[in-house]
Amino acid sequence: MCQPVAWSTGRGPAPSAQSAAGRNALTMAKELTTIRPAHATAPKLTADQGRPPFSRLVYPVPEPGGLGVHVTLDLGGRARFGPDVEWVDAIDYRVDPARAERFYAAIRRYWPGLPVGALEPGYAGIRPKISGRGEPAADFVVQGPSVHGVPNLVHLYGIESPGLTASLALADDVAAQLSDGNFPEVT
Repeated sequence: MCQPVAWSTGRGPAPSAQSAAGRNALTMAKELTTIRPAHATAPKLTADQGRPPFSRLVYPVPEPGGLGVHVTLDLGGRARFGPDVEWVDAIDYRVDPARAERFYAAIRRYWPGLPVGALEPGYAGIRPKISGRGEPAADFVVQGPSVHGVPNLVHLYGIESPGLTASLALADDVAAQLSDGNFPEVT
């Protein structure tokens, strides 16, 4: 359940609000506006125990709901494989070690020499999807007052990869949507 939040500058109510609450964005938005339902996926990541034969990121052909089991390198030079896509109805951050077989099959498409036993459970997260199982992938959505009718409020939905890469452009979009408002000057 979303708890009411009051935004303030310390000098009275805030002139505007932006909502980018990730997987909780719809719960929060339903308190204020109406939007179509979201679907969450739980990407499960695994880590290689040894040094990988890669010096760069590897992205296979995307799969429905995600980018495919790809490889990234952490700051220690270890390979991180994933995420894969698992559609869920409840939030659960546990990584099932039995999922390793799916990872082995996917990784061996681009690293046939992956040793047996090299993978171990890593971590999991919940993606803030706005399209569901079997639906075409949807880009993230930015909704301002012209869409939902609430003055000085902008919602951001489905901000997953490449959301961080696009953060400056998203900020410009939010600012543009709020630029038509008559906000009191805050000093």
